[in-house]
Amino acid sequence: MLNFGVPPWELVIRAVVIYAALLGALRLFGKREVGQFTLYDLVLVLLVANAVQPAMTGPDSSLAGGLVIIATLILLNFAIGRLDRFRIFHRLFRPEPTLIIKDGHYLSDRMRREGVDADETAMAIREHGLSNVSEVSMGVLEADGTISIVGKDAVIHRTKRRVRYTRHG
Repeated sequence: MLNFGVPPWELVIRAVVIYAALLGALRLFGKREVGQFTLYDLVLVLLVANAVQPAMTGPDSSLAGGLVIIATLILLNFAIGRLDRFRIFHRLFRPEPTLIIKDGHYLSDRMRREGVDADETAMAIREHGLSNVSEVSMGVLEADGTISIVGKDAVIHRTKRRVRYTRHG
């Protein structure tokens, strides 16, 4: 139960490679998929988790091996979270917001590139109390997958915001 089937360092390397591959794949999905998981996205994540488990553990089915993998993934996730504080890494892990509506017109090429359709933007427009795209000054697909809408008659309010980056990496 506690005897390793493979060396612990091999389990660590396997876990790091799988983590990096999944992080890269999720980053390539784009903003909408990560920010707004659908039912089929959830099924995909569950199936991928089940499929990569043997690749992570290899022939090891020991309790100790499982604990090494858990510890590795937790430490790796913690390290990635810390690196995300540096601007260069933050850009790698989090996409920039994308302007998708400007002065009452859809920017179709950007919407297509980001995987956003007119129905999704129309819903966001209605959620912001506007009736159609002609009333929108600016629409932005945020990094978390939400769509921010600014109406043409919006009053600009200045707010105090905490600065995330205090050091340049």
